[in-house]
Amino acid sequence: MLVSVAGAVLILLSGEKRRNLREFWSVAAGAIMFLIVASMLPAVLDSKTIEYTLLHIMPGIELKFKADALSVLFALGASFLWIFTTFYSIGYMRAHKEHAQTRYYAYFALALTNTIGVAFSSNLFTMFLFYEGLSIITYPLVGHKQDATALAGARKYVIYLLGAAKVFLVAAIVLTYNLAGTLEFAKGGIFPAAVQAAHPILLSVIFLLYLYGFAKCAIMPLHGWLPAAMVAPTPVSALLHAVAVVKTGVFTVLRVVLFVFGTDLLKNLGVNQIAVFMATFTIVMASVIALSRDNLKARLAFSTISQLSYIILGAVLLTPSSLVGGISHITMHAFAKITLFFCAGSIYISAHKTEISQLSGIGRKMPWTMTAFAIGSLNMIGVPSVGGFISKWNLAVGSLEAGSLIVLLALLASTVLNTAYFMPIVYKAFFEKEHDDGHHNGHHEDIKENPFMVVPLCLTALGTVILGIYPDLVINLAREVIR
Repeated sequence: MLVSVAGAVLILLSGEKRRNLREFWSVAAGAIMFLIVASMLPAVLDSKTIEYTLLHIMPGIELKFKADALSVLFALGASFLWIFTTFYSIGYMRAHKEHAQTRYYAYFALALTNTIGVAFSSNLFTMFLFYEGLSIITYPLVGHKQDATALAGARKYVIYLLGAAKVFLVAAIVLTYNLAGTLEFAKGGIFPAAVQAAHPILLSVIFLLYLYGFAKCAIMPLHGWLPAAMVAPTPVSALLHAVAVVKTGVFTVLRVVLFVFGTDLLKNLGVNQIAVFMATFTIVMASVIALSRDNLKARLAFSTISQLSYIILGAVLLTPSSLVGGISHITMHAFAKITLFFCAGSIYISAHKTEISQLSGIGRKMPWTMTAFAIGSLNMIGVPSVGGFISKWNLAVGSLEAGSLIVLLALLASTVLNTAYFMPIVYKAFFEKEHDDGHHNGHHEDIKENPFMVVPLCLTALGTVILGIYPDLVINLAREVIR
């Protein structure tokens, strides 16, 4: 975490006049952070944990950090993709001549500090501090453009996230501490057997408070902040709203399911069935809404809402395969969705187009961008040989293990809907002529792809294929989590 804090300081000291040095610090901080996280892999894969207590506040409440399989999996993805996002940001921010770029890179680094803080939190108290810090730090990034639309989107973003945390999450943490006497994560849960027997209804309410208190997971109806946040510059949408912020939401829910309640308690309470319904509803409904959106980033935003609930669904189905599917989908979805957002930004910078109806024939002028978009789309659908297939296959098997045919049908319906809202974009880009959409939105003659943007999006697209062919590291870490 200190690496990205130091990176933010060096970025601010470099300033606008030394922009090459400023952006070097961002790349260097991401690379160093990734290497430090990667150095923990051997111990974690050997079923060991790395712990460090920074501050003891009172019995059961400490500022404490722990590296285990779940935290390392999340932190590896976030730190690795930060490197690509920095290179992409150089192309995007310079080409668009964005203002306050030093502030942008500094807040970006601090956002990664909070994301890694959440990842390595050893208890609910520490996780809450960094979770809330991430909401506050990303507010200026969402409202970066500082016009009326950006400020309105940023306001909605912060009201949803901070409001849900204050109303639901604080109450859940206080109740947990009073019932369990600790906030420290433990495999199998932290509530004593006597509490489980005496307060089943209260424990069910507490679980639902966590589910909606961690509003970054965007489960309906607390999803409205995510489309509103798409007013941010595309690199912000890409990393923070496809990887860091939203994945922090589902990561925290996984922590609560596995390390606060435990699968046995949730099965006995039966409250997981409510969560299964809400996650399934979100998966299907968000996909239906995505179909109706012509704005590319808006369609990607509703796709993200749907895909996040795959992870929630995998957690609350409570079967071994569903848990592996949900945990692995954190990484599989991250690589694909960041690719798709990168492509949306590349189209905007090179062609100044934001609507899907404007994209007829653009694949012939932007072949690298649209090929990467096609690969990312296949990942979202779950086609074999890309990462999304691995996680979705495990989720489907998990639904059968849980004996839920309805969930399996919902997953299949979502796959059909994913195809319905992604494949027409690819078809339009490569197989339609410019005038075929009837809107005369052609004029692609002068379009040229930006290398600073194309190289990162091609590499992340390649990453989705590599994860589909060699998913061993991700799957092994996921299995280590539930062991």
